[in-house]
Amino acid sequence: MVNTIARITKAGKHFEIIVDLEEAFKFKKGEISAIEAEGDKIFTDSKKGMVASNSDLQEAFRTTEISEVVEKIVKNGEVLVTQEKRDEEKEKKFKQVVDFLANNTLDPQTGNPHTAERIKNALEEAHVNIKNEPIENQIKDILSQINQIIPIKVETKKVKITIPAIHTGKVYGIINNYKEQEKWLDDGSLEVVVDIPAGIVMDFYDKLNSMTHGSALTEEIKNENENV
Repeated sequence: MVNTIARITKAGKHFEIIVDLEEAFKFKKGEISAIEAEGDKIFTDSKKGMVASNSDLQEAFRTTEISEVVEKIVKNGEVLVTQEKRDEEKEKKFKQVVDFLANNTLDPQTGNPHTAERIKNALEEAHVNIKNEPIENQIKDILSQINQIIPIKVETKKVKITIPAIHTGKVYGIINNYKEQEKWLDDGSLEVVVDIPAGIVMDFYDKLNSMTHGSALTEEIKNENENV
């Protein structure tokens, strides 16, 4: 059990609590429905042991119920991350990138896939800074860096998608990372051509169908894969 501080500033006042780090992150993600603070105390300064008054809690949170205040601080505030946790998350993201590239790339000179070990070494040699964000948002930048170390390309599939006007707004975010062409039709619907890493095509279709309730039309464009 590793404790940390969760904090927030509301109504011009600073509030903080001491919580279990893992529990706090689970609560933020909605994986658990409740969270408790150590000692059931809301502090203005936990290091000095200064406890917030009920009047301050009422003004800032519209309640003096400790459990409600704790949940609001964790949900809407900042949970301080220990160096150990940061290192753990960094290692986890690094492994995700290695796995993604090992499953979705090949050597364009030989047509053979790269091993995970070769990709790992290339990432380290190129000093690639892997960000704590979805892999698809940074894959082009990662590839451009390690391409200086090893020849590499992503196996992709081109797909033409027609999205009904009613769904274009919420779907645009998931297609934007892969979009090559777009055309807005007279009825407000959107026709796009996307180039998607082969290993995540099914996941992409699942998201697309879920967001459009199965109303998006898709057509795979054969034999036109290109480098990402």
